[in-house]
Amino acid sequence: MSRIAMSNITWDFSDRVVVVTGSASGIGARAVESFAAAGASVYGLDINPPEGDEAANGARATFAECDITDGAAVDAFFGRIDDKHGRLDVLVNNAGGFWTQHTIESTPEDDWDRVVALNLKGTFLCVRRAIALLRRSEAGRVVNLSSLAGQTAGYTTSPAYAASKAGVLALTRILAHELAGNGVTANAIAPSAVLTDRIVAVRDEEDRARTAASIPLGRYGDVNEIVNWMMFLASAESGYMTGQTVSVNGGRFMA
Repeated sequence: MSRIAMSNITWDFSDRVVVVTGSASGIGARAVESFAAAGASVYGLDINPPEGDEAANGARATFAECDITDGAAVDAFFGRIDDKHGRLDVLVNNAGGFWTQHTIESTPEDDWDRVVALNLKGTFLCVRRAIALLRRSEAGRVVNLSSLAGQTAGYTTSPAYAASKAGVLALTRILAHELAGNGVTANAIAPSAVLTDRIVAVRDEEDRARTAASIPLGRYGDVNEIVNWMMFLASAESGYMTGQTVSVNGGRFMA
């Protein structure tokens, strides 16, 4: 039995088949590492996947190149999961992002289409294809990564990003309703500012300090604080929880 302890929490995903999208860096990379170290058979999808089959800290995972906005590519990948395992136990839809902050008035149409395709269409394509496999699991789990931006208009970001992440929340509830009779749960996580390598690379120390000061808890979130919620929502312990959004935002939005 393989176990991993994170922040005094121990997870066991032995014999579970897990797919994580957006797995090359940040939250997704840590999720792959954590599920693999907890004993799961983990598949990490990314448009630019890392080379080899080793996640951080020596954990084993299988990485695959896949553009989740391409329905044919998504279908082909999950077809391979079907051929090898015959089921899927956990789908973590982590892939997402945006490129440039805009107002609605200044948003180019192609920018809108690209962001919505990545954040919302990609999540839809993955869950649509995975549903049949999740139904074959004894305890299927879907974990969707949304954002504080999808919950409130007071968060400075891209309108396309905010709208698409709000769409992820609605899609999560619809999915939970449709699959409840099959014992499959679907929940979402809505983080605020999380200190990933990308944030460190694109925002200088002064900018990060201003953001931290705007958060009631006075700091950025840690990647592990998001991944621990992914692990819980993917676990047997979350079996009576579905259609919910977990807000992990340091107090920036309280509802």
